[in-house]
Amino acid sequence: MTATTACETPALADRVTKSLLGYGVIAGPLYVAVSLAQAYTRDGFDPTRHAWSMLQNGDLGWIQTTNLILSGLMVVAAAVGVGRAVGRGAVPLGIYGVGMVVAGLFRADPGRGFPAGSVGDTVSWHGLVHLAAGGVGFVGLAIASFLLAKPSGFPLFSRLVGAALVGSFLAMNASAGAAWGLLLFTAGVVLVSAWLAVVSVRLYRSI
Repeated sequence: MTATTACETPALADRVTKSLLGYGVIAGPLYVAVSLAQAYTRDGFDPTRHAWSMLQNGDLGWIQTTNLILSGLMVVAAAVGVGRAVGRGAVPLGIYGVGMVVAGLFRADPGRGFPAGSVGDTVSWHGLVHLAAGGVGFVGLAIASFLLAKPSGFPLFSRLVGAALVGSFLAMNASAGAAWGLLLFTAGVVLVSAWLAVVSVRLYRSI
């Protein structure tokens, strides 16, 4: 049973917590599905050369911007649910969600030929904010995976996911834009998105 506030009955508190955790089930699959759909349909986008955040550029960039913001808000809601359910891991998970929202509000820079016809690789102030928000958010998510290892019921899986996320992020930065580094990072994002959904389902059913 989840913690209650002064104005909540135990039954109401459980329903609220379950509703919040439900967003954790949706957030990761939504972000991955919308990103993949664009990655293989947007003109000039190459998953081996371009990070998903770069989909914010071009005439259809609003789709990825919306995807980041909505998914981030869902993660924040899920973080509140996690805090109510187990009392730990909520803050770093919430930081990840806020990082997604900020990354959505501050567009990633175009580059490496995307959008089609773009010239050169520029670094703008909003691109730097986007990168910083993403970096801080991923650190928060990695910490959350370790803090939630035991409460999630999947201790080994949770720790491996956190380690894989950190490793894939470092690999992307060390690869200097090589395809292997970007693909590893993309795989890491898909993995942690699945982890969040699995953990949210587990906590939902435990209430």
